[in-house]
Amino acid sequence: MDKVRLGIIGLGQQGGLYTRLLTGTQPSFPGRPPLYAPDNMVVGAICDWDPQKEKEFKEKYPDIPFYSDWKELVCSDKVDAVITTVPHYLHHEVAIFALEHGKHVLVEKPAGVAASDVEKMIACAKKHPELTFGIMFNQRTNPLYIKIRELVQSGELGEIRRSNWIINSWWRTDSYYRSSAWRATWGGEGGGVLVNQAPHQLDLWQWICGIPSKVTAKCVNGAHRDIAVENDVTILTEYENGATGVFVTCTHDMMGTNRLEIDLSKGKIVVENNKATVIRFAYDEDYVNANMDMREAMMLMRGNSAGGKANETEIIEGVPGEGPQHGGVMENFANHILHGDDLLAPGEEGINGVRLANATQLSAWLDKTIDMPADEALYMAELNKRIAAEGKFPLREL
Repeated sequence: MDKVRLGIIGLGQQGGLYTRLLTGTQPSFPGRPPLYAPDNMVVGAICDWDPQKEKEFKEKYPDIPFYSDWKELVCSDKVDAVITTVPHYLHHEVAIFALEHGKHVLVEKPAGVAASDVEKMIACAKKHPELTFGIMFNQRTNPLYIKIRELVQSGELGEIRRSNWIINSWWRTDSYYRSSAWRATWGGEGGGVLVNQAPHQLDLWQWICGIPSKVTAKCVNGAHRDIAVENDVTILTEYENGATGVFVTCTHDMMGTNRLEIDLSKGKIVVENNKATVIRFAYDEDYVNANMDMREAMMLMRGNSAGGKANETEIIEGVPGEGPQHGGVMENFANHILHGDDLLAPGEEGINGVRLANATQLSAWLDKTIDMPADEALYMAELNKRIAAEGKFPLREL
């Protein structure tokens, strides 16, 4: 096998994108770099339960098998792996069935709605070590975030003291939320911005800065939108070393901001506008605090230190398109299957962002600080209260 045959389950927005990428039919847009397409993966088959989509697909791609039953696709000999481009609640069901039937699995983000669902996937994947289990965290392919993670983990800039991420570039209108009946519902989607738009940044935040020990959050449901779920969120996190973090996101800011700041004892990192500014302090802040008076410290920060040392600033420019993105994850996933390459986004790491989202929602619902990981039974009980109030979807089991 020199190419992985991918079964795409769900021909919606993402499923359509992956189909176009792998068939070479993705259009380019003026002023934007073309999306990266892997050459080690092909579309093996497609599944969707909408007859109209099937008709349109067969007209455009007559040589690609199409299934209306995803289990038939999984059990066929047309695919080596599947990707779960279906509503979030179905991710674990599809993934577990595929793993149990000998198929590699690439799960869309988020890995699931509830951490308990993701735990089931992880347990199943561990029973099948011969299969590859990955997750579509395409932001992990961005060279800026890769470099920043390497810097933080190396210890070169000391210990993290606090982080701040404002990610408000998720503007969505009411027409977007009305485009599918499951969108922005507790029973169909499991929430709003935390489970739809922000999972990438929640993953990157913990990937770079670590997993918090406590979460306190304020979530506004239906902020300036006709929806019942959260679309304006502020999270305060605490870490075992005493560091803190703040994460702010919403879907009603037309201009949008995407700015990450990480303060460390020996430096500072700021990421914005596809560029990272890295400041390396001449001395660790603990040393300055203990050995310099305020005047000396201020002179040092202004670069006028008599000691001759000064802070150093490095600018790291991002690449067009911010890296290979979805195509890069798919290529890496296929190379893991074909050649044993290390996975950039192992499926089991998907639980970290889901746990953070669960703790955030639970903190807002109960108006209290939540220890990580959150009580899964309590989270599910509170989620089911909201699903029951909607009256549109069945309650969820733990």
